[in-house]
Amino acid sequence: MPELPDLEAIRGFLNERLPGVRIEQAQALIPVVFRVPKADFQAILEGNIFGETLRQGKFLLFHLDSGHRLVVNPMLTGRFQYCLPQERRRAKTCMALTLANGWELRYVDERLMGKVYLVREDSLEQIPQFAEMGPDALSPELTAEVFAQRLRRHNGQIKGILVNHRFVAGIGNAYADEILFAAGIYPYRKRSTLSEEEVGRLYQSISSVFRWAIPTVAERTKDSLPLEEARDFLRVHRRGGEPCPNCGSRITEITAGRRITSFCRHCQK
Repeated sequence: MPELPDLEAIRGFLNERLPGVRIEQAQALIPVVFRVPKADFQAILEGNIFGETLRQGKFLLFHLDSGHRLVVNPMLTGRFQYCLPQERRRAKTCMALTLANGWELRYVDERLMGKVYLVREDSLEQIPQFAEMGPDALSPELTAEVFAQRLRRHNGQIKGILVNHRFVAGIGNAYADEILFAAGIYPYRKRSTLSEEEVGRLYQSISSVFRWAIPTVAERTKDSLPLEEARDFLRVHRRGGEPCPNCGSRITEITAGRRITSFCRHCQK
């Protein structure tokens, strides 16, 4: 699943290539992922010009000169390709935008779980999940005080809260493991048992993890968009049985509710 560092890297990659580029042809190839009629999709996009690409939570927003926003929520298996038109299309290529600069922007989704929207700028709140998102994990509005206040509104296990977009937008399963490891907090702790000091550590760990993860992913994405996320540099996620980078104990890995959770029982008691 593309998470915040992956989407930030994609956003940076596309912002170096798309602004000012005209869309020559817009193809909606697999209708199930589109939340806009095919005729409208083509009529609005063809001849339109890309502006800046932004990210909000796990949504990518492509600004267009017409005032519309092409919005993609890639969900679990959505991926982007920026390639030459003659490159063979993958089986689940849902969208292909032929560009005036000779390249093609594609959206591929193996499980067809993602969603593609095309709305006016003032209609973003009509997109499902968009209006209910909490502040973005990188937003300057997410101060330590705001974080603590929002956290008190949620009950249950702390990892489940971290990945809840209503609490904070942009944190997924893999980076929730990394954030909790950095904070030294057991992922199945009840929120109500966290001390004020632990809440402060958790808040600081969000920025510290993304501070090293985003440039690492961006470096690997500077020349092309990968079809798989970079995860090999993560410290605990999917490293079950390996030594903890802090204490050397074996990392525990648990699968529950279709979610893999990796943590160190010694460092995250």
